[in-house]
Amino acid sequence: MQPAASPRSPATRTVHLGRPPAEPGSPLNPALVLSSTFHQGGSPSYSRDGNPTWEGFEALVGGLEGGRCLTFASGMAAISAIVETLPVPGRIVVAADAYNGTRRLLSDLSHRGRLRFRTVDVASTDEVLAVCSETAETPGRPSGAEGTFGAGGLLWLETPTNPLLAVADIQALSAGAHSLGMDVVVDNTFASPLGQQPLEMGADVVVHSATKILSGHSDALIGAVVTRRDEVLSQLATRRSLHGATPGALESWLALRGARTLQLRQSRSALSAGVLARRLVEHPKVDKVYYPGLETHPGHMLARRQMSDFGIMVSFEVAGGAEAADKVCAALGLICVATSLGGVETLIERRARWAGEEAIPGGLLRMSVGIEDQADLWADLSQALSDVGESSR
Repeated sequence: MQPAASPRSPATRTVHLGRPPAEPGSPLNPALVLSSTFHQGGSPSYSRDGNPTWEGFEALVGGLEGGRCLTFASGMAAISAIVETLPVPGRIVVAADAYNGTRRLLSDLSHRGRLRFRTVDVASTDEVLAVCSETAETPGRPSGAEGTFGAGGLLWLETPTNPLLAVADIQALSAGAHSLGMDVVVDNTFASPLGQQPLEMGADVVVHSATKILSGHSDALIGAVVTRRDEVLSQLATRRSLHGATPGALESWLALRGARTLQLRQSRSALSAGVLARRLVEHPKVDKVYYPGLETHPGHMLARRQMSDFGIMVSFEVAGGAEAADKVCAALGLICVATSLGGVETLIERRARWAGEEAIPGGLLRMSVGIEDQADLWADLSQALSDVGESSR
């Protein structure tokens, strides 16, 4: 059942969702409940099936996304639970530059005969729907109709993608996939619920690595899934319990506390990301910049319609390839060279260094912009780039 729309802004709801009832003498914040079991006669009875600390974070994320939320031990646990609900063999169409972990999971399951998947350029709506048409098993399901989740195939979208920041048309692709009998999942990690609303645009399920922007402080490993379909939520809750993919109470508490400042963090980081992207475009030792906020980005106009901001992620190719990009990383003094994203600190890494990312340009650096002063970030980037040899331009 779809939750009633709130008249309050997302920024206000981020602060107030998931709190205990406002009663005299009651705490303002949910308690950190460190217990593996509970007295019989109530709910929950065992912490693999529920914990009061999870409920606050689930209420917040579900409320922001406009559905009902389940939290998981990690983003990959959440992704795995969704995939595990599919009939065997499942059929999935996925972004060619989707998150490395997602593609590695699909490859593993494909090699074991559990599913078949095809990769597409999600920025090309025609290409995506053509591949979906070849993949779908039960064409003709009306858009939004409920049935066995994934029985006709699954379209798995990321937008913007990781790390090339391609933008997919969620509304058009959801409608097209539904007409072919497929269900639609959107990994909303890069945009966050404040950046875009996939369920409002027709998606069936939204998934987050809540480790990232949602919790925002690089201190909690946690995932989240949101849907409006009760039968899908029930299936996912079963998978979570049977697979033991439950989040820790402390991680849930940290994530909820971190999410309270989501609007402030994201707005500041997105503003800085736009400034840095434009400066990188003009830098003679940068060959290409990927950022939806740039007017030259192929998905810029779609991003303007679909997103509330252009996000906190910037990718760019250093002139000179992998060796030059590694030199830039080594010369940085403020920006942290580390994987992950969405924290208050700016992080950068050369993505092609990871197995499974061979299709990514060797000199591409993915940067998650934090909340530091813009001038300090640019000073660090520009001095590091100054160590690179002459541009290939």
